[in-house]
Amino acid sequence: MIRSPRAAGFDGHAAPVASSRLTNAVAASLAIGSLSLCLIVALTVLSIKVTMAMPLPA
Repeated sequence: MIRSPRAAGFDGHAAPVASSRLTNAVAASLAIGSLSLCLIVALTVLSIKVTMAMPLPA
């Protein structure tokens, strides 16, 4: 059995899969999503602290 020279392996040239604009858009949306998640977590922690600092109604 004769193998072709490019039968298997990862030694070929990498072809671009997505455009740079698409990559930048995905990176920007991930950054915005992580910032909003951090803001939500911070607001939740602050509201829990404020709620725990309030006196219990008798």
